[in-house]
Amino acid sequence: MSNLALGIWQSEFDNLEFLMSLTEEILSGNSRAMARAMTLIENESGSARELLKSLFRKTGGALVVGITGAPGSGKSTLVDVMIQEYRSQGKKVGIVAVDPTSPFSGGAIMADRVRMSRHYTDEGVFIRSMATRGHLGGLARTTEKMITVLDSGGFDLILVETVGVGQDEVEIVRVADVCLVVLVPGMGDDLQAFKAGIMEIADIFVLNKSDQPLVEKVQRELESVLSLATRGDGWTPAIVRTIATEGQGVRDLVQQVDLFNQFRRSSLDWGARRRQIVEDNLRELLKERLLEKAIQQNAVWDKLQAASVAVSERKIDPYSAIDNIVEGL
Repeated sequence: MSNLALGIWQSEFDNLEFLMSLTEEILSGNSRAMARAMTLIENESGSARELLKSLFRKTGGALVVGITGAPGSGKSTLVDVMIQEYRSQGKKVGIVAVDPTSPFSGGAIMADRVRMSRHYTDEGVFIRSMATRGHLGGLARTTEKMITVLDSGGFDLILVETVGVGQDEVEIVRVADVCLVVLVPGMGDDLQAFKAGIMEIADIFVLNKSDQPLVEKVQRELESVLSLATRGDGWTPAIVRTIATEGQGVRDLVQQVDLFNQFRRSSLDWGARRRQIVEDNLRELLKERLLEKAIQQNAVWDKLQAASVAVSERKIDPYSAIDNIVEGL
C-alpha cells in the first residue's frame, strides 16, 4: 500500500473510530459529547450525517414540547419554571432555544438565556442555544437534528423554544409532540393574533402574565374562536393561565401537557399525523441531498454564478435560468 493510500485509510479509520466513540458517549448521556456533536451538526461537518444515522435508532423515548409565541410573551421565563417543575419530578430535561441571528457575528443573540442560567450546573439539564441563520418559521435549520442528539442521550423531556417571529411561526409543529402557544393580554390586537396561522397549531394555549387586567377578555375571545372550529383528532385545546415570573400555573400547565400526551398516544389520527410529518421531513432531506449532489456536478456552480449575473441584469428570467441548468444535469 502506498503512503498516500495508507494515509487515506488511516484517516478514514480514525474518523470511524472517533464517530463510534462519540456515539457511545452520547448514548451514555455524556453532555460534553452532546455539545461536541451539536457543534459538528451546526458547522455541517461531513461526519454529522454519519453520526445522526448511528443515533437515530436510539430515539423516540423523549417527549418534545414546543413553546412558541410573540416576542415579549415570556417564553424563556416560562421554559425556566417548566424546567424546575420537571426536575422536581426527577426528569431529565433538554432545551433547544432558537435565538435571532446577530447581524455582526452571525451567531445567536442569547440575552434570554440569562433567565435559565440557574440550571447550567444541573447535570440533569442540557441547554443549547442556536441561531436561526436566516431560516424562517421560528426554528433553525438543524433544530430537529439537535433534538435527535438529546433524545438519543436519554432525556425525558425536550423543550424547544422558538425565536418569536410572529404569525408565521408554525414550523414547530413538524418537530414537537406537544405545541404550546403563549399569549399575553394587551399585546396589540388580540383578535388579529387569533386569525394568524400560529393559532392553528396549538395543543395548549398559555395565557401568561395573567395578572394583567385584560386576561378575562382575552380568554373569552379565545374560547369563542375555539368554539367555531373542531380539530380532526377531537382534541379541544386547553387554556392555562400562568404568571411565569412567580411560578403560578406552571404545575397545571405540566399536567395539561401530560394529558395531551396521553390523548395523542391513544388517538387513531396520531399515527397518520406523525407519518405525514415524517414524509415532510424526508422531502426536506431529499431536497438538501439533491441540491448538494447537483452542485457537485461539473460546471453547475459556474453556471449558477453566471445565471445569477444574467438574472440580476434582466437578461433572462430565473425560471428559464434554472431550467437551463437542470437540463444539463
